Amino acid sequence: MRGRRRAPRPQVPWRSPWTLVVGLAAVAVAGGLVAVASMSKDIKLVVDGETVVIRSFAGSVFELLTEAEVAVGLGDYLRPGGHDQVVDGATIVVRHARPLRLTVDGRTSNRMVTATNVAAALAELEIDHAGGRLSAPPDRVVPLSGMSLTMYTSRRVQVIAGTERRWTRTTAGTVLEVLRQERIRTPRGYRITPPPDSFPRQGTVIRVTPPGPVLPPRTVPVQAAVARLNWAGLAQCESHGNPEALNAAGPYYGMYQFSLASWQSVGGVGTPVMWPAEEQTYRAQLLYQRVSGRWEGQWPHCGSRLFG
Repeated sequence: MRGRRRAPRPQVPWRSPWTLVVGLAAVAVAGGLVAVASMSKDIKLVVDGETVVIRSFAGSVFELLTEAEVAVGLGDYLRPGGHDQVVDGATIVVRHARPLRLTVDGRTSNRMVTATNVAAALAELEIDHAGGRLSAPPDRVVPLSGMSLTMYTSRRVQVIAGTERRWTRTTAGTVLEVLRQERIRTPRGYRITPPPDSFPRQGTVIRVTPPGPVLPPRTVPVQAAVARLNWAGLAQCESHGNPEALNAAGPYYGMYQFSLASWQSVGGVGTPVMWPAEEQTYRAQLLYQRVSGRWEGQWPHCGSRLFG
């Protein structure tokens, strides 16, 4: 093999004086990337019910919201707090405040809620809507611009129509609506109390009465001093305040136990028990004026109650 020349040996890079420096730099860059990557966090951000996942280097909740361009103001709901530290895998919830014009059983108030639907808004206001009637379904979204909501609670009322008496539960907004729900007929001329368009509150007694005879004219005025006497006390003593009271011994009729002659002497028509309490009281006051206040002949046992 004499005379053959050997091929030159290739240079080994790691033997270069710069190899160590380049290697260390590469390791440093890779380590820095790993360190930076370890500082980023995956955060679940829920804004008014909408969820997004954000990768962020933010240190606090406020920093993350600024980065995500989500504004938070007075009255808004934020969890966790704005100055809390952001940790990987955290969930941040933001619900913006929105106006709610709420009418419950006819009473209206303006409120602010952060709930995103009707049911949650009522729960936030600590209002139980179970069994009640709402103008919007419970799952209706409450928009940021706000909304109006009407609610009628479940109430127990009594209906008296003729000889029929019944208690019922209702969410009606008016007395007339209760009567329609109960299928109570109200022909023209029938009297409804309270007024048909009034609100039936808990315990309301609704009466439906057929038309009675037309009241006779009231042409004689009652003196103020006479009107101020204790007529309720006199009626209570004479008849327990019963407009339909009848004492066959006289006979004597009504709240003030009129004789038929006394009743007719002050313009009364028919018998006192045909008429409501207001008409009987008016005629009793006229009788007191007619006898010039000498009540002893009319109400010998109870007349003194007028001054009690």
